Amino acid sequence: MLGRRALNRATLARQLLLRRDERDAFAAVDHLAGLQAQEPQEPHVGLWSRLAGFRPAELDGLLESRRVVRTQLMRRTLHLVTAEDCLALRPVHQPMLLARMTGTLGRRLPGVDLTELAAAGEPLFAEEPRLLPEVGRLLAGRWPDAAARDLGDALSSLVPLVQTTPRGLWRRQAPARTTTVRAWLGRDLADGPHDDVLEALVLRYLRAYGPAASADLRAWCGLSGLPAVVTRLRPRLRSFRDERGREMLDVDDGPLPDPGEPAPVRFLPAFDNAVLGYDDRSRVVADEHRGLSVAGARFVLVDGMVSATWTSAGRDDGGVDVAVSPLRALTPAERTEVEEEGTRLAAFLGDGVPGALTVG
Repeated sequence: MLGRRALNRATLARQLLLRRDERDAFAAVDHLAGLQAQEPQEPHVGLWSRLAGFRPAELDGLLESRRVVRTQLMRRTLHLVTAEDCLALRPVHQPMLLARMTGTLGRRLPGVDLTELAAAGEPLFAEEPRLLPEVGRLLAGRWPDAAARDLGDALSSLVPLVQTTPRGLWRRQAPARTTTVRAWLGRDLADGPHDDVLEALVLRYLRAYGPAASADLRAWCGLSGLPAVVTRLRPRLRSFRDERGREMLDVDDGPLPDPGEPAPVRFLPAFDNAVLGYDDRSRVVADEHRGLSVAGARFVLVDGMVSATWTSAGRDDGGVDVAVSPLRALTPAERTEVEEEGTRLAAFLGDGVPGALTVG
């Protein structure tokens, strides 16, 4: 049986949050099978909290060289993934993307044939990077009963797209223009059986998030049909139970740190998968604060658990101030550690210009 604290320390270790890792940004994105990127600047913070010596220019270089891309994948949300993962994972996620899109927009697309919409929209995105609503407006005459924004939203799932730079570059503001995967990467999506891709995805999830229950796996990626994949993999997996009696699956070589190992303060960006990547998130965030994880709150981990939220505000001199709002009483030692790490974060956000830190 693995207690909550044991699961917490395993999660921190595999998420590269127990100690800053020496690997480069590309290897970290690959290991984590992507970073949440709904907010374009947040992946930089996620990597800073995980990697020793991370600099924003490193991730910017990966985006500009197209070795990593921002695209719609897990849970029909934007993720920063390697180009190889974009090509391999989009086909296996496509049925889920369509199902979630139709569940959200179906009634708002009267008379719209989705196949025809995709065929009409794809050449426009391939021609040049465009905003989703812009393409919706270009096609609105064919489906006058549907709003242009809904046509554009539907196309984000119907057509394999990536968001193009300069959006997502460090401290850059840019429109969310998108183009096709083929136009951006010069390669087509993987074409072949999905079984090997899904098996590899399950193993990668367990290496970066495990031990975890099948429900956690599905909550992370949003895919159905995974029990059959887990059954095929079971001879290669080890099994535990959590405090609720749920089976927790794991790879044989996944690290299980001592539950008593100290965990450093870490500042997480909005929608970080270290929190969102589970059905039962109690290993990282208490149930009473679970709602904050889907509201875009940025979290501070203290002793491995969500214990505060943080916000930032830019200054005229280029510096950035950080404000921390505790969710529980912090001990004097914890408060000091939050102040020290928060001060380092403010300097990172301000490109070396010292920023002010306040802890409520």
